[in-house]
Amino acid sequence: MKTWLITGAAAGLGREWTEAALERGDRVAATGRSGLERLDDLRDQHAERLLALELDVTDRERAFAVVQEAADTFGSLDVVVNNAGYGHFGMVEELTEAEVRAQMETNFYGTLWVTQAALPIMRAQGAGHILQNTSEGGIIAYPGIGAYHASKWAVEGLTESLAQEVAGLGIKVTLVEPGPFGTGWLDAGVQSARIPAYDPVRPENLVWELGDPRATREAILKVVDAQEPPRRIFLGRGSLPQAEAAYAERLETWREWQPVSVAAMGAA
Repeated sequence: MKTWLITGAAAGLGREWTEAALERGDRVAATGRSGLERLDDLRDQHAERLLALELDVTDRERAFAVVQEAADTFGSLDVVVNNAGYGHFGMVEELTEAEVRAQMETNFYGTLWVTQAALPIMRAQGAGHILQNTSEGGIIAYPGIGAYHASKWAVEGLTESLAQEVAGLGIKVTLVEPGPFGTGWLDAGVQSARIPAYDPVRPENLVWELGDPRATREAILKVVDAQEPPRRIFLGRGSLPQAEAAYAERLETWREWQPVSVAAMGAA
């Protein structure tokens, strides 16, 4: 029996993973900024193994208190899933300061606060697994979602360092990178005031193949149960080809400009 803490657990992928963990007999501290009543059916079925806690992840003090309460209630903290977040839609020129700060506060700082709260507990146990739900948008980018990409790329960089820091402490770290899924994420996003000049390249002009959220359950359980879990894993079939194309383009450019790069060091 594992003990999970999942943020953003009331809907979307967080709800799917909460249900998957409970159905196989695990315990879950399920957190959400609002809407926890949507977990009432799970509470009725799994009363002793589900702890629903209100948490706005941008509140660092509350994040530490909730993570500690989960560990104290269940006696351990084996898996932390940083899933809470949202998408902000707006071209770079359209973004206001408040919009960018709000995006970073939730998607980046919220992930950081929950991670920091979990680490002392996992260090004391000598074991634990942290899953950061970033996105395929954590390594590739599309027009019109710059603030969102910035927040997810920041989590990716933070987590690369974290994984190296905790490797000798028994703590595993995985970046979960879903492609588009039918969770309503696209419809729930916040939209900046529009500048018409950018209309031809807006995200709604792209064709998205949406995956079935329920199909992610088996994948996430396999990651959690793996003796050596992956540092990164895509969820969805379209992400890897896009990532391969993006990295091929980067490598081609770096190699083309390598003589200039080397010359920038000066004489040996």
